[in-house]
Amino acid sequence: MSRSAHPAGPRHGDVLPEGHYSAPPTDLNALDPKVWSQTVTRTADGTVTVGGIEVTRLAEEFGTPAYFLDEADFRARCQAWRDAFGTDADVFYAGKAFLSRAVVRWLHEEGLNLDVCSAGELTTALDAGMPAERIALHGNNKTPEEIERAVAAGVGHIVLDSFQEIVRVAHIADRLGKRQRVQIRVTVGVEAHTHEFIATAHEDQKFGIGLAGGEAAEAVRRALKLDGLELVGIHSHIGSQIFDTAGFEVAARRVVSLLAEIRDEHGVELPEIDLGGGLGIAYTSDDDPAEPHDIAKSLREIVTRECAASKLRTPRISVEPGRAIVGPTAFTLYEVGTIKPLEGLRTYVSVDGGMSDNIRTALYDAEYSVALVSRSSDAEPMLVRVVGKHCESGDIVVRDAFLPADLAPGDLIAVPATGAYCRSMASNYNHALRPPVVAVNDGAGRVIVRRETEEDLLRLDVG
Repeated sequence: MSRSAHPAGPRHGDVLPEGHYSAPPTDLNALDPKVWSQTVTRTADGTVTVGGIEVTRLAEEFGTPAYFLDEADFRARCQAWRDAFGTDADVFYAGKAFLSRAVVRWLHEEGLNLDVCSAGELTTALDAGMPAERIALHGNNKTPEEIERAVAAGVGHIVLDSFQEIVRVAHIADRLGKRQRVQIRVTVGVEAHTHEFIATAHEDQKFGIGLAGGEAAEAVRRALKLDGLELVGIHSHIGSQIFDTAGFEVAARRVVSLLAEIRDEHGVELPEIDLGGGLGIAYTSDDDPAEPHDIAKSLREIVTRECAASKLRTPRISVEPGRAIVGPTAFTLYEVGTIKPLEGLRTYVSVDGGMSDNIRTALYDAEYSVALVSRSSDAEPMLVRVVGKHCESGDIVVRDAFLPADLAPGDLIAVPATGAYCRSMASNYNHALRPPVVAVNDGAGRVIVRRETEEDLLRLDVG
């Protein structure tokens, strides 16, 4: 395969166009451990390995594009979150980030609970053996069928998101002869420092029941009157991909203030407080996420301090990391197809996937890293935009990054930190086949979600 340099696109030292990138890295072969899973390394011959397997071998066995999930790293992150919060708190993995039966089994084995928000996620959880009492059901518009399935199964919590749901869940629980444990999700009015589409605690959005106008207090009054409900706590979630814990401090203060109001009005001290998830991960070397131990210490101190000030017993804390667990554990492997230099701008590198396997760049203007992984290179860095094969100009995987100037068709490149919200948001746009998820561990890879086939597409097309 020819490794001759391509003739255009800015190189290191050129005047670069404005963009989302940092300065070119000093070593394009280096793999920042912040953005790659724990077992990823580069061998002496330059090939990247994960779980002891070279990516070239993985590509031959499983094809590209494909998501490769580092099972040892996933389990280690589960353990880190469980150990950080201890036995007097609950860690619920947010299934929406990525869910499969294998993941459910790992969660169960590592002692984590599970947060689901649809009938499909609930079915997957129960089918894989997660005890129902360790499952919480979320969602802003749960159907009666979803609620009935959850209540009948005996889920540990249902998080109420509207006045209609209070009545709906109570009615279904009464009919089934059950008393359902519930929390009320409140909108605490915190402007989280994140993209507007993933900020969820400001007033003008679809989730939760407003705190500032007294609606949350009214929701508590209604829930406490209904025999089919056992109100056990208040739930808050301020957004996603957040690095600044100041928002959690404001949210906790406002939730604890509501707990004090509930005690004063009803003579009841609710035993639980759920502060949601949303903690950020490193997608690029510029990101600096907090460690689970530091997050747990900070949240405990906030809640304990605020409860002491209000003369409340400290409630049991719950958190819901999803991205923070699975996000860093996987990368997406692509094969380079075409390389198109644009003089004075950048070089467009097209791969065999795109927005059908990672919509986040198009949807949220998300930033990612990328590396040449099938070999090393001493070539100078060139500014690239990694794009997919779909019929959209917005089909961008990595907006701005640097890859070696001798990059060639057939090379393998990988985008790290794609464990969360990539496979779970994947689509069949242009009738693309959704890639497989391959768990890699101890020198072996196994498919945990298989690649779609054309037969799968035709099976659904009944016309």
